[in-house]
Amino acid sequence: MSPDHPPGLDLDRLRGLLDRERPGLVSGPLTGRLIEGGRSNLTYALSDGTSKWVVRRPPLGHVLATAHDMKREHRVISALHPTDVPVPRPVLLCEDEQVLGAPFYVMEYVEGTPYRTADQLAPLGAERTRQAVLSLVDTLVELHAVDPAAVGLADFGRPEGFLDRQLRRWGKQLDASRNRELAGIDELHAALGRALPTSPAPTVVHGDYRLDNVLIGENDQIKAILDWEMSTLGDPLTDLGLLVMYSMPLGMPDSPVSTTAEAPGHPAPAELIERYAARSGRDVSAVSWYTAFAWFKLAVILEGIHYRYTLGQTVGQGFDRIGDLVPVFIDHGLTTLQEG
Repeated sequence: MSPDHPPGLDLDRLRGLLDRERPGLVSGPLTGRLIEGGRSNLTYALSDGTSKWVVRRPPLGHVLATAHDMKREHRVISALHPTDVPVPRPVLLCEDEQVLGAPFYVMEYVEGTPYRTADQLAPLGAERTRQAVLSLVDTLVELHAVDPAAVGLADFGRPEGFLDRQLRRWGKQLDASRNRELAGIDELHAALGRALPTSPAPTVVHGDYRLDNVLIGENDQIKAILDWEMSTLGDPLTDLGLLVMYSMPLGMPDSPVSTTAEAPGHPAPAELIERYAARSGRDVSAVSWYTAFAWFKLAVILEGIHYRYTLGQTVGQGFDRIGDLVPVFIDHGLTTLQEG
């Protein structure tokens, strides 16, 4: 495949579909390239030389339909696009697997930068970094202010028992990749179960809300929230807990997991929590539980990656050091829960 014809993107079939479904949209020969980043689903930039779009599809090969549900992603951005929440404009959903070999959707291309590391943020300087992270909080407040029923998402998830289900789900994930002793992880899981908070009214939850899943524009404002594959209806404070977790320094130089917390000017977790509380009006007194849950969830995800590495199923650099991070995440989780 040439760089303009990446695997998983049949440009001729895609052009035929767009010409049929959106006549006049494409005005020249299509080229495409795979965009790096993202944990699982594949993202391509598409251009006809004048306009640009993005294509999202599941990974190549066989996958569970529920794990990479293009219809859900397309549905949530379609519902949110008319609101104040910044999302790309949806163009088309295609569930016919004859076109690209899997369901996919097309959306507009949004100019902006996803900041993944403190080093990438450094050129912005302390004040601009601060504004970018604060706008991340403000945009999360906007998302959680949307009335799901008013935008047609009343049945987008099952908010009753959400936290209990999440905790059980990640406990099962841990059991599926358990092949070594991990001091404290069962203790953390049990302690989270004993201290389960009462959820506020449900909202649309992003599920993986952090700086490198948004695009920051030249004015340091958020142009678009991306990667909606884990979105559902549930407890909004799970999004806040994850954001707080990613805003806490790991204290591990050269960590294979990116965090922007060490960037000069990055607001401290306490300021982010206070800002969210003031702007959303929600009670955040249990935020330590949600942050500890985020540490646990990430520990389980990293242990799964480490488990696949030990089986020789991962490709790329840095995977050999993932296993060393897991105990750090467990310790942070236990400490956060005890301090709460």
